[in-house]
Formats: sequence, C-alpha cells, structure tokens
Amino acid sequence: MPQYAKLQPKVRRSVDAAVAKFAEHTHAGLHLEKISNARDPRIRTIRIDQFWRGVVLAPQKGDVHCLLAVMPHDDAITYAKSKKFSVNQALGVLEVRDQVALEEMSPALEKVAERTNFRLLGHVFDKDLVRLGIDRELIPLVKLLTEESHLQAMEKLLPEPQYIALLALAQGMNVQQAWDEVAQCLPVEEKPKAVDPDDLVTAMRRTPGKVVFVNGPEELRDVLAHPFDMWRVFLHPVQRRVALRPSYSGPAQVTGGAGTGKTVTALHRAKFLAGRGGRVLLTTFTRNLAEALEKQLSLLVDDEDVRGRIQVKNVDALSYSIVGRHHKPGIAGADVLEPLWEEAAEGTPFSPTFLEREWEQIILAQGLESEEEYLGCTRAGRGVPLGKAQRSVVWRAIGHVADGLAAEGRSTFHQLANEAAELVRRPEYDHVIIDEAQDIHTAQWRLLRRLVAEGPDDLFIVGDPHQRIYDSHVSLASLGINVRGRSTKLKLNYRTTQEILTWSVPLLGHAPAHGLDDSADTLDGYRSPMHGRRPVVKAYPDMDAELDGLVEQVRAWLDAEVEPGAIGVATRYVWVARKAARRLKEEGITAYQVPSKSPGVQVGSMHKMKGLEFRCIAVIGADENSLPSAKAITPEDEDPKAHAQDVQKERCLLFVASTRARDHLYVSYAGSPSPFLPG
Repeated sequence: MPQYAKLQPKVRRSVDAAVAKFAEHTHAGLHLEKISNARDPRIRTIRIDQFWRGVVLAPQKGDVHCLLAVMPHDDAITYAKSKKFSVNQALGVLEVRDQVALEEMSPALEKVAERTNFRLLGHVFDKDLVRLGIDRELIPLVKLLTEESHLQAMEKLLPEPQYIALLALAQGMNVQQAWDEVAQCLPVEEKPKAVDPDDLVTAMRRTPGKVVFVNGPEELRDVLAHPFDMWRVFLHPVQRRVALRPSYSGPAQVTGGAGTGKTVTALHRAKFLAGRGGRVLLTTFTRNLAEALEKQLSLLVDDEDVRGRIQVKNVDALSYSIVGRHHKPGIAGADVLEPLWEEAAEGTPFSPTFLEREWEQIILAQGLESEEEYLGCTRAGRGVPLGKAQRSVVWRAIGHVADGLAAEGRSTFHQLANEAAELVRRPEYDHVIIDEAQDIHTAQWRLLRRLVAEGPDDLFIVGDPHQRIYDSHVSLASLGINVRGRSTKLKLNYRTTQEILTWSVPLLGHAPAHGLDDSADTLDGYRSPMHGRRPVVKAYPDMDAELDGLVEQVRAWLDAEVEPGAIGVATRYVWVARKAARRLKEEGITAYQVPSKSPGVQVGSMHKMKGLEFRCIAVIGADENSLPSAKAITPEDEDPKAHAQDVQKERCLLFVASTRARDHLYVSYAGSPSPFLPG
C-alpha cells in the first residue's frame, strides 16, 4: 500500500483499470506473462499501460494472485527476474530476497574467505541456522562471511527476519537470544507446528503487515480509493500483536521512535476494546492531534455501535467538559498570564519563567495547596536548590498569580485538570488510551487515572520521550501507574526512509531520553526498511532568498505530481509560517496554515506538525537564531537543569518536524545554520 500510494494519480488509475480487467476475466492467467530466466518460476508480469508494468506472484496452489510492485517496464522485468520468494520454515511467513544480487556477491565473498580461516558465523551449526529460519539455500553463502560489514551490506538483499537473526548471531548473541530478537519484529512468538514450503497463500496470511487481501471488486475499490489513508491505519506484525492482545493485567505502555506506528497501535487497541463492549476514551495532548485521531478512527471503524463506544477528546477539552458540568470555566491566555508573572517576579531574585515553571512542575504537579506542603516537598527535576526562606518568597510570588487568576474567574488548563480530577467521583470509562503520553502533565495524569478503575486493560499508554516538546516530565510510578513487565518498544519505522532517519536521529544529541517509567530510553535498533533519497540542506543569504528556494522546491514536488496536501512546510515560529504561506499563495501555489482541512500545501509551526505526516516536508528557518529559540531557553546561570531540558526540547522539535516526511526532506536556513544541524 505505501508504494501504491506513492504512484502518480494517473498511474494509479491505470493500475485500478488493469486489476479490474484481470479480476473480471474468466481466464485470468491469459493476462499474465511469464518471465524467462526468472529466479522464481511463479513470477509473472501484467501490462498496466505502454510504460508501466505490474509484477505478480502467482502461487501454484489456489487462485490467489498477489500484485507485488508497479514499475516502469524495464525495471519491472529486472525486479521480476531477480527476486525469489519463499516461506520461512521457522516462522511460516512469506519472504523475498534479491537472489541475483546475492549470487553476484558470492564470488567476492569466496575470494575474501580464501585469505583467512575465520568465519563470522563459523561457530553456529547449520541446524541452528535452520531453526532460526535461515533458508537452506543461503547457508553456504552465509558461511563465507568473514566480517560484520559484509553481512550489513546484505541487509537490503535478505528477508528482514533472516537478516535480524544473522546480525544477532554475528554480534555475539546465542541462538535463543537471536530468536528473541526475531520474535520482537514478527506476529508470532512460537514457531508454527507445521509449515508447507509451497503454500505461499497461507504464508501471506501469516504476514499481515506485508499483504492486503481483498475478496472482491468492491472491497478492492475501497482499498485502492484511499491508499494513503489505508496505509496510515495498517497494522504491521509487531503492532498487531500489541494492539490485539486479548488482555493486559494492568496498565500497558508502548514506546518507539517517530513513525514506528504507535498511534496506529492505539487506534486498533481502541477498536478492539470497544468491539468487546467496553467504553473507551482515546485521548491525546492537543486539539489538532485529537482531530487527526478522529479522522483515522472513521477510516478504521465502520460499525456504528463500536464507534459510539469510543470517545476521542484531547485532555484539555476533557478537563473543560468535566468542570463545565458544575460551572463555566474561564481560561487564562498569555495576555492575562504574562503581566501577572511579570508583577509576581518584581522584587524577587527570580525570573517570571522560573516562577511559572516552579508552579507548573512542582506545585500543580504535586497538587500542593499550602505553604507548609510546599516547604516540605521534594523538588526533583528542578536544577536550583531552594532553602525555606527562598521557598516562602516563591510561594508568595506564585500566590499573587493564583489570586489574580481567581479574581478574574480564570484558570490555566493544568489548574483545570486538577479541579476536574477532584470532581470525578467514580470511573467513567472501562479503558483509557493515551497517545503522545510524553507531553501529558502530571495534573492531567491524575485526572486520567481517576476516570478508569484500576484493573486489567485500564490504561494503554503510547508515547516517545524523544519527541517531548513541552515541559512535562512525569514519573508514572509516582502516580501509582506501574507498567513494568507490560511495556513494548517498537523499533521499525514504517513512515520514513532510512536516509531521513540517518540524518534526523543525530539532531537529538547523545543523551538518552527519560522515559515515563523512570528508565533511560534510547533509540538503539531504531531503523527503517525503506530507502530513498538523502535529505537536502540548503543555505541562503537572507529570508527572501530562502522563501524563493521554498517556492522552487514545492513547485518541483508539484511538477512531480505530488498531491498538494501531501506536502508540508514546518517552521519554528508561527510568523514565519504565515510569511511562507503568503509567499506560496503569491506564487500561485494553494497553501493553508495547519490545522486545515482544505486541500493544499500545509504550512505550520513545528509544534502544530506533531502527529502529522506528509510525503514531502520542507523545514525552513533552521538557522542559529531560531533553533534553539532564545525565548524558549532558560539561562544556564538561572537553572542549569532547566536550561538543558529547554535545549533538548528544541532538538526534539527539529527532530519531530524532520520525521514528518515519508519520502523527501528539504531543510533550509538563512545566514548561519542551527548548531543542531549535522556538520
């Protein structure tokens, strides 16, 4: 589906027509052409038009045919001749390898092997390789390897499960450990009892993350009508195992880097639990993320009764609605808060930002209601120690803000969450699913905890601490939410190419992220099976020239028949987004600011891009004055820990923006580049 979604619209229409004609023809085989000298005799091709051909796998058993790829004629023939399909004898799943490329590699490996007695996998018995699913035909080639780099060069040529097993063994793992590595990326935890090497259809059905089955022309039309949307709600094997698990004994957590399918997993979990009759709350941090969840859920759930049992609401709207049952809340915006914090800081040694963070991260987070409680509390996470006298000064200063808000009948959303939590007298849902959990504030977590009774399948928590772009640093254990033993880490990125990942991951720096379960979180093993072009980084003398470059790049994507809505433009500042959208419109390119439901190029701040994805992303304004943003950084001499956290948030923002791209990433800056950009 991802490859089909990338095809130009006119090519997709030709594919639809060819497949429909094939499906309607009584003697379907007449439309398929055999390939001479093909490594797999079951491979066929089908004519799409004068230029494009489809590659088809025609299993010998049954009447199922699988459309594998649509390519220009010569590329399709090359693909069809070189690929070989098989059934993994340990896992029972369908696999494909580039047989021609492996054969061409063999003489070079033989020459290298002649110069040494060492073999990378010489210590592994053939029977153990077979137990791990290594194809018997590949074992002689595998046994020639003398260096891990040679194995890594084979990654694109080998089936993924086999490569994972071989790499694990090469890195010193034993056979059981290698099996555990393979099982993490597949829908099976135990080997099937019997595997028929000739039954490709059964193998396809065991490979739900790779093959879409359709049972008739209407179902086929539905799938092909929304290729991009279908791909977004498509479960890959490890996601399927997590989302459709019959039950968890308590709160469960799913983490993983950008594009690993955490949100898709959350959506399917919501459908699964609602399908069993449960009342489900699906919540996230911002309104536009909640709207995106609503849209995807409408594609995924077509049963009105099941859909009716799932409520989608971002956590601020949830707080507002609960408090609104008792009185109409008044929300304080920046126009109210900023003057109050300025006044509060006058005459104290503390800045308005320091006081506001102390209030948010300590007082509201811990639900402290008196000066005595504040004087005795712990301040974990804050970088500047405060004595009792200093705490008294802080308490009085913060009290000035709280009193000012109360006088106007207003509150912040975090205050509202605390109030809502107090108003919840009994559980209102059977299951609560939280997406983008890393950005949820402690006060909001208390509310969510009270909305569902403790027990099996109560909380399903999805997030990535490497995408933390707000000030929330939560310990679930401190809230009585224990996910140990019920945590899954997704490592495969199905959205972004490896080339984009290789460029983007270093943006995060070297320090591990702090996970919600109090453990360090790294991106070890995070990778993509997809490959494409390297990101493009361009420098310009000034912003006008940079915007000219943006117009040129967007126009090039449009000329390549990328749909306007599949193009995103991300900036650090809202005012730059406005300027970029205006310039695109002046040049005749339809563009809208995020969030927008209108079809056109989507332009927005990096914060607004969270949770969205596009075929092509242009990240503009990546200069030293914008990333990091000086306004968003606490001075190091005021609070070194807050300073470090702020810098990391800025790194995360750039990482989030860059990993919205599926196929193409373009980054630009005027003047000097951001220090975050790779050298």
